[in-house]
Amino acid sequence: MNNSLIQKYNVPGPRYTSYPTVPYWNEADFTYQDWITTFRKSFAESNATEGISLYIHLPFCESLCTFCGCNKRITKNHNVESVYIQAVLKEWRLYSKLLNEKPIIKEIHLGGGTPTFFSTKSLEDLINGIFAYAGKAENYEFSFEGHPNNTTYAHLQKLYDLGFRRVSFGVQDYSEKVQKAIHREQPFHNVAKVTFWAREIGYTSVGHDIIFGLPFQKTEDIVDTIEKTKSLQPDRLAFYSYAHVPWIKGNGQRGFKDEDIPKDQEKRILYQVGKELLLKNGYYEIGMDHFALETDSLYQSLQKGQLHRNFMGYSSSKTQLMIGLGVSSISDSWYSFAQNEKNLDDYYQLLEWDQIPVFRGHLLTNEDLIIRKHILNLMCHFETSWDTNETYFKEIREILGQLKEMQQDGILIIRENGIQVTDKGKAFVRNICMAFDLHLKRKAPETALFSMTV
Repeated sequence: MNNSLIQKYNVPGPRYTSYPTVPYWNEADFTYQDWITTFRKSFAESNATEGISLYIHLPFCESLCTFCGCNKRITKNHNVESVYIQAVLKEWRLYSKLLNEKPIIKEIHLGGGTPTFFSTKSLEDLINGIFAYAGKAENYEFSFEGHPNNTTYAHLQKLYDLGFRRVSFGVQDYSEKVQKAIHREQPFHNVAKVTFWAREIGYTSVGHDIIFGLPFQKTEDIVDTIEKTKSLQPDRLAFYSYAHVPWIKGNGQRGFKDEDIPKDQEKRILYQVGKELLLKNGYYEIGMDHFALETDSLYQSLQKGQLHRNFMGYSSSKTQLMIGLGVSSISDSWYSFAQNEKNLDDYYQLLEWDQIPVFRGHLLTNEDLIIRKHILNLMCHFETSWDTNETYFKEIREILGQLKEMQQDGILIIRENGIQVTDKGKAFVRNICMAFDLHLKRKAPETALFSMTV
């Protein structure tokens, strides 16, 4: 890849799991009642036709991975499990009391933290507690994140019995030097074991998460990791760029120095080598940083034009309403976003007061909804169009100068009523989305907010 393009476009930028991005939420004009109103509106519009999604944040980990920027609590005390599960279930009951019909759940994703920190009994209590107040959609899809070092056969079997058919395991990299630097030491044997167990039990989609750009990571490490991955043939892969965000309070990115991290051209080569190996071995590129076999639902949804992206990442189908349960979780009613308290004690306190623990949010304007559509199109389908005056208004016309420069660089093609990202441009899709990001254009961040785009 052209090194000058990498130098030009390797700037801090959002990953666009939402628009507007969280730092640009208008929190001052958002109220708790706004969230309740838009939640009810979205539920009434969509529950009967497509159901709802639940993201459940399970924040506990036994050890700290120094590459992680997620909200987590490090502890070996498993007495925290029951208290937390009961809190999440109370939050869910508070939501249920706002509704005049039973929620129909299409998607559940258990994220973390480490969901498999929790015992099978705790996870069973959680899921059974959720469905005490809800039904399942006909074509439901339940998934969870598993740590290869502590996911047991019993975990996999219990969650399968509860309706889960998709699991993703955090691999990151198989190099012992890299694993030591990021404090995530797990041998290939552990990953192979849980992968085989999941297939034996009957999971229809087994995913692996791999990260490029980690400290001390070399091209041979990526090749070795992809070769080992090929031998296990996961159904889908997340091949992420390492997001170095040491300024975020509470993250553990201190196990290495800045000079230990591959940058610019060196980092992009890691991705290109990995991508070429994945494509060679039967994987198809899905959106940004994701790959899947043609038998996986993610690939099939791409072919049908149904791929969606939200705070959970890429999804094989869209629900208008996504409720985030648990500390720091973010919910999306389509008309507004709402985030739960990040501090665990504050989260518990609001639930004690019988209040849904939302502490900030954003009401989407008509402009936000239009730009959101374009950014979703770019992130999911690598193209977008503006067929009417409603979707192609004055400020989008004004960005055509920037888009023309990107066209000259070969990363997109401008058509009469839209744009299409080229194969070369897929590496810079975050930058292309930034050209549409009116909040970002109107007010550049004054401090470090985002990871680098390349």
